Amino acid sequence: MRALIISDIHANATALQTVLAAADGVDAVWCLGDIVGYGPDPNESIDLLMDLPNLVCLLGNHDAAALGHLPLEGFNIEARSSIEWLRKQLTPQSASFLQSLDSHTEVNGITLVHASPREPMLEYLLDTYSVAENFSYFDTDYCFVGHTHVPIIFTLKDHVVHLEVPLPNTQIRLERRCIVNPGSVGQPRDRDPRAAYAIFDEDTNVWDCRRIEYDVESVQQRMQAAHLPERHIVRLSTGW
Repeated sequence: MRALIISDIHANATALQTVLAAADGVDAVWCLGDIVGYGPDPNESIDLLMDLPNLVCLLGNHDAAALGHLPLEGFNIEARSSIEWLRKQLTPQSASFLQSLDSHTEVNGITLVHASPREPMLEYLLDTYSVAENFSYFDTDYCFVGHTHVPIIFTLKDHVVHLEVPLPNTQIRLERRCIVNPGSVGQPRDRDPRAAYAIFDEDTNVWDCRRIEYDVESVQQRMQAAHLPERHIVRLSTGW
């Protein structure tokens, strides 16, 4: 089975549509959370996901904040402004969909979390020290995470964590015991503005790291029309 792995869409329906069109032929879609927040298309992004067959979807911290489950004080000023706008935009159907999600699950013997196995909603996995501590919080061969907006692979070998930043559009056979992040669909932060996603082949354990260009300017125009924070608009152009 081939699963499309996506995360951190952040209400960017244009990027999501582009990824879904490019990843046709997959058997399932696993979304690792943060469907909304930052971007201009919260309801449209949720609608796109809801129509997908064999969807497994997680709740991210921005999704939880949109529902009022996380205090706004935990977000910076710009993110707080975006969430306040978002709360006014969500339709009852969109809110109901987000309410139905969990922040972690296990599918076919693979752990899926938004942030980390230890703290599924909020912890950032960016260094080998914090990652090493997280391996004791799951016992499957693989754990797929989002939250950092950076594609990365952490592999545990002989009690040592090895970090690999995969090149765009390459295939890597995953070894046992790794934590893998596909990057962000709607707001990359690795200096590459292209939407990031992955396709995982469960039969071969191959992780196919992919990037694809999308119409960034049209998203920025909608953000400007909605008076969303300028910083969030500008960063889409360069992926920072």
